[in-house]
Amino acid sequence: MNTLLIIDMQNAWLDNPAQPCFDTAGVVGRINHAARHIRAQGGKVIFVQHADAHARIGSAPWQVIAALEKEATDGTVDKLAGDSFAATDLAAQLAASATSTVYVCGFATEFCVDTAVRAAASRGLRVVALSDAHTTADRPHLAAPAIIAHHNWVWSGLPVPADAALTVCTTAQAFPA
Repeated sequence: MNTLLIIDMQNAWLDNPAQPCFDTAGVVGRINHAARHIRAQGGKVIFVQHADAHARIGSAPWQVIAALEKEATDGTVDKLAGDSFAATDLAAQLAASATSTVYVCGFATEFCVDTAVRAAASRGLRVVALSDAHTTADRPHLAAPAIIAHHNWVWSGLPVPADAALTVCTTAQAFPA
């Protein structure tokens, strides 16, 4: 089974005019496209939501942004750290659904998305990083498009365990229309 992990696409991080994310509308459209394909293929969509003092579980900032299409059958994971697997039931959810390939997308490229890609691969999963379906904001030292390009490049050559695989491709390559 294929699973799509949608990392931290929440109001707290994406509805911040002081620090806008790169190509949010395009990223949201591509995530919705991927989610529709995964669901149509009988796969699982899991929304991973980060909680902290600014985005307490259940609060408005913690909620997934309204532009994302969320179905009642989609899974959720609440996390308190950058690693979606740390102190969560994500590994158990993936095992229960017999996940063979994990597609990763969301926010923030250099933090939680990067950690999810690496953590999933280190657990022996087949991982596909959707190169055009993750985003971040400009940082003091680097603009968002450069951060995104850098991580896509790193992931494309990252050594993973022998029982794992890591592929980087666009959403259209992974899920042709």
